[in-house]
Amino acid sequence: MDSIAVVILNWNGVKLLEQFLPSVIQHSNNARIIVADNASTDDSISFIKNNYPSIEVISNHSNGGFAKGYNDALKNIESELYVLLNSDVEVSENWLNPMLIAMQNENTAGCQPKILSHNNKSNFEHAGASGGFIDRNYYPFCRGRLFDNVEEDTGQYNTEMDIFWASGACLMIRSELFHKANGFDEDFFAHMEEIDLCWRIKKWGYTFKIIPDSTVYHLGGGTLPYSSPTKVYYNFRNNLTMILKNHVGWWAPKLIWRMILDGVAGIKFLLNGNLKAFWAILRAHFWQYVNMLQTLKKRREIKAGTTLENTKGQYTNNILMEFFFRKNKTFSKLDKNRFK
Repeated sequence: MDSIAVVILNWNGVKLLEQFLPSVIQHSNNARIIVADNASTDDSISFIKNNYPSIEVISNHSNGGFAKGYNDALKNIESELYVLLNSDVEVSENWLNPMLIAMQNENTAGCQPKILSHNNKSNFEHAGASGGFIDRNYYPFCRGRLFDNVEEDTGQYNTEMDIFWASGACLMIRSELFHKANGFDEDFFAHMEEIDLCWRIKKWGYTFKIIPDSTVYHLGGGTLPYSSPTKVYYNFRNNLTMILKNHVGWWAPKLIWRMILDGVAGIKFLLNGNLKAFWAILRAHFWQYVNMLQTLKKRREIKAGTTLENTKGQYTNNILMEFFFRKNKTFSKLDKNRFK
């Protein structure tokens, strides 16, 4: 399995490329390294051509966000495996080999490494940590990160296991399955598109894995800070879209219940004086109403193509109750019998 392309999506990130590209070049032997540029207006392309002429550059015609940016670029890349890598990630020695070994199992659609914080390398990073999961109301969380509570890495999650979703910060995936699924949903623009993609591929019976023997260090918030109202908008909007597309069974009760829970979160933002976040949730809900027919069409197409859904990595309890009421702040305290 020697056909692997490491693809870094970039938008006006010359400073990040200067800082993080050297580790990718140093530790990615036998892999093609490609920068997919989302119509940057800074010196990103000239920096690469002047300093790393061996790196391939694909220039997208517009900034279509994470989803469209990768979709456009990957149409032009022939490789058995893609590694989608954020531009603010430092990789470590031998980071690719453990994941390549995992991909020898033909039922494995994709995997991710352990993702630690670049600013505090003893802690997990928010976006992916040691594998992604989802609860019965489709709130995503990670082994090593529940909501905003990020754990120290003491080796407690060093076991390889099936997960529900793999982080888009560093995702190895079979190109054949990526294209069969028509890539990321471009309506997402950014945030949770990787969860949606993994969910759709799992409906064909495939699995995703966390491979902790591989480690990378993610800066996080390199493009958009975690506290940004724009990030709040996309996270709430895309989570609802993902539910409507992929939930098995009657979608209306589940969607309405999630929107009620969103309302509670909005009130909390309002009481804390965060008017921009409150408005972001309202906008996210309004987007659902305007685009519901289009999303339902996607739902029908997904349902028609479902063969053998793999629900491994879904938590059948309510993560909100566990975290806020039972005060279980770490993944290790969750009831392991409630994971599918």
